[in-house]
Amino acid sequence: MTARFADYQFGIYFDALNGRISDFPMDHGTLESKAMAVLPPSLRSYVAGGAGDEATQRRNVEVFSRWGLVPRMLVGAEHRDLSVTLWGTTFPGPIFMAPVGVIGLVTDHGDIAVAQAAAQTGVPAMFSTLMVDPLEEVIGHAGPTASFFQLYTPRDRDLAASLVQRAEKAGYRGIAVTLDTWTPGWRPRDLTSGSFPQLRGHALANYTSDPVFRRLAEGGDVVRTWASVFGNPLSWNDLGWLRSLTELPIVLKGICHPDDARRAIDAGVDGIYCSNHGGRQANGGLSALELLPAVAEACGDVPVLFDSGVRSGTDVVKAIGLGATMVGIGRPYVHGLALGGVPGLVHLLRSVLAEADLLMAVNGYPDFAAVRANTRRAA
Repeated sequence: MTARFADYQFGIYFDALNGRISDFPMDHGTLESKAMAVLPPSLRSYVAGGAGDEATQRRNVEVFSRWGLVPRMLVGAEHRDLSVTLWGTTFPGPIFMAPVGVIGLVTDHGDIAVAQAAAQTGVPAMFSTLMVDPLEEVIGHAGPTASFFQLYTPRDRDLAASLVQRAEKAGYRGIAVTLDTWTPGWRPRDLTSGSFPQLRGHALANYTSDPVFRRLAEGGDVVRTWASVFGNPLSWNDLGWLRSLTELPIVLKGICHPDDARRAIDAGVDGIYCSNHGGRQANGGLSALELLPAVAEACGDVPVLFDSGVRSGTDVVKAIGLGATMVGIGRPYVHGLALGGVPGLVHLLRSVLAEADLLMAVNGYPDFAAVRANTRRAA
């Protein structure tokens, strides 16, 4: 039985008939502005800001308008299948919550709140290494919904192995290795506010709960130890070592060139994550969406995860049309959590899925094959 995500709108309408108007915005622009108003200034700059003059961050969002969908009528799209099977697990919809390193600070025990929203919606979360609560405690709140672990590979190989093996033992279903954040990009908003939460000791629970890290930090300052081991500028020669750490699927996050995708697949990775970190790390580049089609073509049958610039269900459908297997939601889910806690996040996720489902319905797309066949570059 396929999920009926579109029905979420009818619940909203019928609640209104009974005098209950939703407290949460229905469009991302309003959601963002209200969320920014309630976040403390230090988090506000971290969540909203990008690298340099933020041209790449803006381009990530704007480029979606350069692609369009061709409606196909009289095809009987009353029933639509938005499910995705990834590494043996079937998800009811094509979205996931992308890793966000300060999500634990956005609300009380934010990582756990994300897991609770995942349990309620069936939308999987990819949890950052940078958590407020240890990874073992967080995953238990996700219920039957699969969770993934994103690794910022530390310089110390024993620590890297410990983090990966803890995630595998705890029940995470895959490891996403981030490649583009071994050092912070130039982020003027954060620099202006002096906002770097981890240097203030925040979101380091996965380190302080790790026996290898505690040994490294013994007798010293936790934050300084963390800063000294955090960033590992990986090379192709490291992939064999990473592959040896776990039997779980490994995804490389930050791959944006088809040649890199092919080489990574040849090296034994199980998926490619096309992303430019939402424009937070490097400025002056193309949008991730512009690079997605070539990456997806190079990957063949290997799954392609995607994020950067996604703001709506329409964006999700377009990214699927350009080759993504699953689409990561980033800033919008931060906004939903900031504004309304778990209920606000659940609303955001259900809204994105409802919009995607309804868009496929009115365009006559019963499945993602139809989406891909009818996605065009706008003139």
